[in-house]
Amino acid sequence: MQKQKTILITGGAGFIGSHLCRKLLNRGDYVLCVDNFFTGRRQNIVDLLDNRNFEIIRHDVVEPLYVEVDEIYNMACPASPPHYQYNSIKTMKTSVIGVLNMLGLARRTRSKILQASTSEVYGDPEVHPQSESYTGNVNITGPRSCYDESKRAAETMCFDYHRTHGVDIRVVRIFNTYGPNMDINDGRVVSNFIVQALRGEDITVYGDGSQTRSFCYVSDLVRGIVDFMDNPDFTGPMNLGNDGEFTILELAEKVIQLTGSKSKIIHKDLPVDDPTRRRPDLTLARSRINYEPQVKLEDGLKETIAYFKSAIGN
Repeated sequence: MQKQKTILITGGAGFIGSHLCRKLLNRGDYVLCVDNFFTGRRQNIVDLLDNRNFEIIRHDVVEPLYVEVDEIYNMACPASPPHYQYNSIKTMKTSVIGVLNMLGLARRTRSKILQASTSEVYGDPEVHPQSESYTGNVNITGPRSCYDESKRAAETMCFDYHRTHGVDIRVVRIFNTYGPNMDINDGRVVSNFIVQALRGEDITVYGDGSQTRSFCYVSDLVRGIVDFMDNPDFTGPMNLGNDGEFTILELAEKVIQLTGSKSKIIHKDLPVDDPTRRRPDLTLARSRINYEPQVKLEDGLKETIAYFKSAIGN
């Protein structure tokens, strides 16, 4: 019988982190959920509180943490533009000092660590789709750079700890992900459109809506993250997401259709440094962990709409 693992998930009460907690508990692991609740929410993990294999620790990863664990999933960091720009210095500290603390913990406990990086390391890409070999086109002084550059620095530290101290790392670059447990006010495009449609408000499209994104349902992403962590011999970085590509205007029209909303689409100026194209090259994930996204956009949107209907009492 396999020994039960003790797994630390930072940002475990966040959108993706809460789904990860649930998946690992269902597998039989003991989960330490660490969150400072800056963007994480208690209601995301309230159903787990009575699970004897689940423990929650209110803690900010900017401060050292001393626990004994077998694996670490470092998911802690505000991930939506309004949240990470709200306190840009705090965002930098979370991604840089926080990762440094988690790498130090991994070194001390000799545990494997997975770092949640982001497609934002590619900036506004000049290469399409984006493969892991592409080094990106990032504005290092713009309003988004607190997130983009801190995640790039976090990747650097992971590989330095791997080379210098032999820490067993995994670096995953997460592309646009959506699903239940998203915050109503997180400012991401899927949640924005759904909430606006359900409330009968105008749907705000920035620019002409021709910019593209690839949308991954959270269950596909979490499955890929766990499979990557369990992969014995590849550090990454590895793209994970869905490589179906849609314009923002197509997404808005799809949300209106699925919600039956009377909302109208209005256009506003593009935010500074907003990427014009974003789509993962999943060749590496397919070859290394047999990854294949399974949930179609329409099906995932239906599940997400049902969640938001309940969340806002619609």
